[in-house]
Amino acid sequence: MSGPDISVVICVYTEDRWEDILAAVSSVRAQSRPALETLLVVDHNAALLDRLAKEYEESGQVRVLANAGPRGLSAGRNTGIAAARGDVVAFLDDDAVAERDWLRHFAEGYADPRVMAVGGRTVPIWASGRRPAWFPEEFDWVVGCTYKGLPSGLVKVRNVLGGNASFRRSAFEAAGGFATGIGRDGDKRPLGCEETELCIRLTRARPEAILLIDDRAVIHHRVPRTREHFGYFRSRAYAEGLSKALVARSVGTDKGLESERRYTTRVLPAGVARGLRDALLARPGGAGRAGAIVAGVLTAAGGYMVGTVRARRGGTTFSVPGIERGST
Repeated sequence: MSGPDISVVICVYTEDRWEDILAAVSSVRAQSRPALETLLVVDHNAALLDRLAKEYEESGQVRVLANAGPRGLSAGRNTGIAAARGDVVAFLDDDAVAERDWLRHFAEGYADPRVMAVGGRTVPIWASGRRPAWFPEEFDWVVGCTYKGLPSGLVKVRNVLGGNASFRRSAFEAAGGFATGIGRDGDKRPLGCEETELCIRLTRARPEAILLIDDRAVIHHRVPRTREHFGYFRSRAYAEGLSKALVARSVGTDKGLESERRYTTRVLPAGVARGLRDALLARPGGAGRAGAIVAGVLTAAGGYMVGTVRARRGGTTFSVPGIERGST
């Protein structure tokens, strides 16, 4: 089999997602291009760690590890990176399943030695069975999915999306790991953007680096009913603003908000126009989608302002760890 060996890291934190975790692992084991290994990194949950260790104790290709760093998704990913044996490390959300050719498409992207990261397309699986009529596709990032406005096909991007992404090991050697203090921490406020900060840091460390999204590398991501409500939408948009402020603090506003400028000046106005057109044509949810886009922008902007003030006052800190191979 040509191409790089790929280790898959799945970070987990709660037994409430037990069936989802098993499904995620099964989808990796069913890949047309086999993974070298699957690493389950458990975030400070002894009961879940023990249960998963027993579940996979006879599996030679699934390893169960405890998060060796502080609580949170970034430290969990860093633990997986340190333990991984592959030339490429891929990440899959614990409530998602990968299509059969997911890793094959990732591997193909690394034929060019300049490619340091390859991401894919994430499709929502709504718990209610369908997208809420008011929920705009332009804001699917709120539920961890690929959103309207991202380019399609195989394209160069500023950053990949962390729940469906892969990196060369040498990327972490050049830039360090995921910054702690930016991303999610269990059930606390739904922060994010740790992969954005890492990707910008990576291209600064390796200016020749190419980052790709291949929309053939598809995963399907569960969206629970609690995230189908406007309250979560608003909370996640606010948290995104807070996170963007931290990213801008780390890498500067030029790079930190480069993609967001196009998104807010071109993609979102077009979304509002479509929503208003649908409302005039009496199509369900048109006015709601237009209103949600406006509310999402204003809420994210408010979070960014608050996050910027906090960062200037030194009220929020984060750190970028180095990755030592085999340290776990």
